[in-house]
Amino acid sequence: MPHNIDLHAVNGPGGGAAASMTAPGHSSMFSFKALNPGLYVYHCATAPVAMHVANGMYGLILVEPKNGLPKVDHEFYVMQGEFYTKGPNGQQGLQPFSMAKAIDEKPDYVVFNGGAGALAGSGALRAKPGETVRIFFGDGGPNLTSSFHVIGEIFDTVYQEGNTSKPAHNVQTTMVPSGGAAIAEFKVDVPGTYILVDHSLTRAFNKGALGQVKVDGSEIKDIYSGKLSDEVYLPEGTNIWVAEQPAQLPDPTKSKGERIERGKATYATNCAACHQPTGQGVPHAFPPLAASDYLNSDKIRAIKSVTGGLQGKVKVNGQEYDGVMPQWTLSDEEISNVLTFIYTARSGEGQARQ
Repeated sequence: MPHNIDLHAVNGPGGGAAASMTAPGHSSMFSFKALNPGLYVYHCATAPVAMHVANGMYGLILVEPKNGLPKVDHEFYVMQGEFYTKGPNGQQGLQPFSMAKAIDEKPDYVVFNGGAGALAGSGALRAKPGETVRIFFGDGGPNLTSSFHVIGEIFDTVYQEGNTSKPAHNVQTTMVPSGGAAIAEFKVDVPGTYILVDHSLTRAFNKGALGQVKVDGSEIKDIYSGKLSDEVYLPEGTNIWVAEQPAQLPDPTKSKGERIERGKATYATNCAACHQPTGQGVPHAFPPLAASDYLNSDKIRAIKSVTGGLQGKVKVNGQEYDGVMPQWTLSDEEISNVLTFIYTARSGEGQARQ
C-alpha cells in the first residue's frame, strides 16, 4: 500500500500529500517554504486516513519564529493518540483495528507517545527543582480533543494551538484539538512526581493517557509544605465502591511467566495510577506494594483486599495510611495474575496465587 504525508505546516495542496505519495520500494521528494511559525501536526493522508492515523502515522513539525523561542532547561515531545481495537481494553494478544469503533469515536486506548505507560516509570520525563520545562504537545487523534494538564503544575506560558505569536499565561489546562498542537512551558519549583494527563480523566486512569515528570531534589517547604495532618480527603466518599470492569474473561494462563505478563497488564490498568508503576506508592497517600510487609504477612488478606476493597487505617512498612481502596470486580484468573505479578516483580517472593 502506498503512503504519503500531510504536513499542516505546508501552504500547498494537501499539505504535500499528493507530492509525497510513495509506493512500497520507492522514494519521493518535494520542497516547501515554511511561511508560518508555529507547532504543527503531520500525518498520513492515504485512505482510509483515520485507520492510518489511529495506527500511529503522525508526528510534529516545529517552525521556529525568526528569533527562536526563549531558552529553557528541558524540551520534551509528547503526542496523544487513540487505538481502536477489536478486543476490549486490556485483552491480550494482537488486536486488529476496529473501524466500527473508530466511526463511533470510542477508542479502547488513549495514550501518550504510542503506548500506555510510555512516559511512566523508566520512561518518565525528568527535571530538577528550579528548572524550566517546555512540552511540545500534539494530538494525532484521529478523533478526540485533548484536555492537556499536568497535575501539580500551572503552565507559565502556553502557545495555544501552536501559535507562537500570542502566548497565554498562567494556564491550568489547555485544549488541543485532534490534528492540533500546543506548546506548554512551566518551571518545576519543588521535587516530586508530576502526572501528565488528558483531563477527560477516564482516558488517563482507565485508557492510558498518563505520563510522569519526575523531579529529584531538596524540598522547599515555603513553596510546598507537604502533608501537615493525618486527615485524608476522600473525594469518592467514605465507603468502598465497586470499580466496574469488562465481564469478558481471557483464556486461562498456561505458565507462570504468562501469568506474570497478564498481571503486569492488569496492574498497569488498575493499580499503577495510585501505587505507581514501580509499586513504590505515594508517601502519606497510597501505600507501597513493593516489599510490602502488609502483603507479605497475610496472603489471604491481600486477596480479600482486592476482592472486597479496603478502607480505614493500615500500617505498611511502618507508615500509617488512612484511605479507601476500591473493590475491583476482577475474575479469579485476573486476581491471581495481578497478585502473582505483585509478589514476583514488586515484592520479590515469586509465589503464584491460585
